[in-house]
Amino acid sequence: MIELSEKEIRAENRKSSKGNQLKWLHGDTWYKADYAGYEGLAEYAVSQLLLYSNLQSSEFVIYQTEEIRYRRQILKGCSSRNFLPAGDQLLTLERMFQNACGESLYKMVFRIRDVKERLKFLVEMTERMTGKKEAGQYFAKILTVDALFLNEDRHLHNVAMIEDPGGSYEYCPIFDNGASLLSDTTLDYPMGGDVYELIGEVQSKTVSSDFDEQLDAAEELYGQVLRFTFGEREIREILEQDECYEKAVKDRVFEVLMSQRRKYSYLFA
Repeated sequence: MIELSEKEIRAENRKSSKGNQLKWLHGDTWYKADYAGYEGLAEYAVSQLLLYSNLQSSEFVIYQTEEIRYRRQILKGCSSRNFLPAGDQLLTLERMFQNACGESLYKMVFRIRDVKERLKFLVEMTERMTGKKEAGQYFAKILTVDALFLNEDRHLHNVAMIEDPGGSYEYCPIFDNGASLLSDTTLDYPMGGDVYELIGEVQSKTVSSDFDEQLDAAEELYGQVLRFTFGEREIREILEQDECYEKAVKDRVFEVLMSQRRKYSYLFA
């Protein structure tokens, strides 16, 4: 258990449709408290399962579940190392576009009727604003992760670049997967609900409200970029290693993951 203070709380400019979690920076480690359910367990499970993919370890953030003592409360959540080098800053695509063009990138994307054309526009704008290439492969990786793990909060305030003091950009490692795996038990996906019915209700946000539409567009434009090797044994081991969350929650996460693995079996070696 970690004890955190009010002076360590950090506000972020990034917005979330799922509400804002309490966040602390303690030394070189970020801590986040659960807000709507079991976001910490979702962050942990997704990041640990990404170790069983062809992503490089530098391409995603690793999370651990945590119990946090704050103002005489015991909160569940997660922690991760601060991946920003000193002097660098995190800029969301939405903020970058608004600064450059004075309007919303998200609204511009959704003025385009075709999902594939939306994604192409988003990729082209990202490359134009940052000078970076291979944005298509970067988005394809993100949209694959989101479809497999049901991350419903990847709007353009939750896709970011890292800018160094000289104005050069790097792709941000994949992070902020807390809205995955039906983690919002407070409002949208209550415990006790039928898991398969709830899975059918989850909507994506990047270039379509349908995960499969997004993923199909990405794969058609940029190819299948991710492969996974985890199965039932690895999922069970990862969930059993957590000591913060109750069995009912972990059983539900296991059921969701097995269902998603069956649905996207072509992604697995």
